[in-house]
Parts: sequence; C-alpha cells; structure tokens
Amino acid sequence: MADRRLQVFYTVAKLLSFTKAAESLHMTQPAVTFQVRQLEEHFNTRLFDRTHNRISLTDAGRRVYDFSTRIFELYSELDNAVRELTGEVSGVLMVGASTTIAEYMLPALLGDFKAKYPDVSVRLKVSNTDGIVHMVENNIIDLGVVEAHVTNKNLAVELCRLDQLVAIVSPKHVLAKVGKVGPRTLLEYPFISREEGSGTREVINEYLEAAAIHPSELDIIMELGSPEAIKGAVEAGIGISVLSRATIIKELKLSTLVAVELDPPIERPFSFVHQKHKFRQRAMDELLQFARQYCLDHPTAGG
Repeated sequence: MADRRLQVFYTVAKLLSFTKAAESLHMTQPAVTFQVRQLEEHFNTRLFDRTHNRISLTDAGRRVYDFSTRIFELYSELDNAVRELTGEVSGVLMVGASTTIAEYMLPALLGDFKAKYPDVSVRLKVSNTDGIVHMVENNIIDLGVVEAHVTNKNLAVELCRLDQLVAIVSPKHVLAKVGKVGPRTLLEYPFISREEGSGTREVINEYLEAAAIHPSELDIIMELGSPEAIKGAVEAGIGISVLSRATIIKELKLSTLVAVELDPPIERPFSFVHQKHKFRQRAMDELLQFARQYCLDHPTAGG
C-alpha cells in the first residue's frame, strides 16, 4: 500500500547499502537506484551522501527515514486492525535461521505452519548465528532462530529447547567403541570444525575453555560450512567432529556414523530472537505462537 519509492528508500537507509537493499527487496540494483532518485527528485534534494563506495543519510534523508518508520508502523497497525475484523491471516514473513536449525528443525515447523496459514508467505534466509542476529538487529528479518547465546540485550530472546551435541566418528575409528570421551580426548585426533561465527563452533569453544583448554589446541585440519559437509568428511575417515545429535539421526540408523557421548555433556539453546519494540504484523504473532507450541510438542531435537 505504501509508496514504492518510500519502501525502497527505507530499505536502503536501514541497510546503508544499495546492494543489500536490492537483495532484500528481490530487485536489481539499478531498479533500487532509480526508485531512490525518483524520491530525491520529488523532494528536490539529496537523501544520501555517496563517498568512497559508502553511503550515509543527509539531514533530509534522516528526516524522511524517521517519518517513513512511523508511516510503515501505521500501515502495519491498519493492516492488522482490518484483518482482526475479517479473521484473515496473510502477508510476507522473513525468517532467518542458522544452518543446523534451517536444515533439521524448520522444514517441519514451517511446513505445518504453511498448512494452517496458506495465505502467509514465508521467506527463509540461512546464515550462521552471528549473521542471523545481525539481520534481526537491522530489521532485515522478522524472526531469527539461532543455536547459540545472544548477547544483545535489546533483542527479545525466547528459548525453544535445548540441543545436545555429541562427538561423531566413522565406524572404523578407534573411538567408535568408546562410550564417552572428555574434552581432552578431542585434542588427540584431527578435528573437522564449522566456520568462524557458527553457533556450533562457539559452543564447542566455550566447552573447551570451561575445561581450561584453549580452542587453538584443537588439531583443526578442515573448516566446513555445513553439518552435511562435516558428516561426509567424518564418514570418509578424515577426522572427528562434534555436531548436534539431531543432525545425525539418519546416519546412526544407517550405521555410517557413530555418536560418542561427551563427558561432561554439551547442551545449547535453540532460541527465537526478534526485536523487542518493533510493531508486529498479525502473521508474525501467529508464527511466534505456532513456534512456541511446536517447541512444547517437540522438546528434544530429535523429536
């Protein structure tokens, strides 16, 4: 309903990047630039300063951004008010999730939600935990689901459930017949790790530090960006790793991997994260309620 030029300007101003705005809006960068220029022509003034491949808001741009924020909040309130009368739940929701959650938890949750609310379009962005928190902070996504602690006190964080991590080895590995391993045992074998910024890697580092071990003592021979890649490398006998038990259910059934309990165990939160004070459209409230119930119905990562 809102002026398209204003929507495009608002996104660019929020992200301070024409490239990121184009990606967020599913537009080409020239189309984004054209819309902003049209708005600048309407006001007969520059809204952005462009220097050294960086942009910043002019005084006029800041004024337009402040008003556009209020305008879009009012539009959302109007939309919700009418839909409450009609009982309709629709709209577009941007959801972000860290890799493990996106691959092993969200497909079932979002599939069930879509079946109940077919008029809601859900778009999913996948990144590591740091990336998802950044997207929530910058209003790029409405809801994030992450696998590590969130330190930003300005964000609302709701625990969904606890996830258990285990050591994984190939069936031929010497540890395959061991019931449990301690943190120091992990130092004795080539280790396959997730990338920097991953929630899994962060939790493993905290686990080692709690045992007075510096993470640099791990013999990391490979860094990979997804649980699937790590499982393949471990199955091939390249090294050992630590992953969520939820990611290896199929491999355990097929006996292509062996899970070894950690002593002491590692548990980490799967949490929802969203803006505290941002006005939420009705579809977002319904998704939050649906997700909370899903967590109650599936209290374990394998459930």
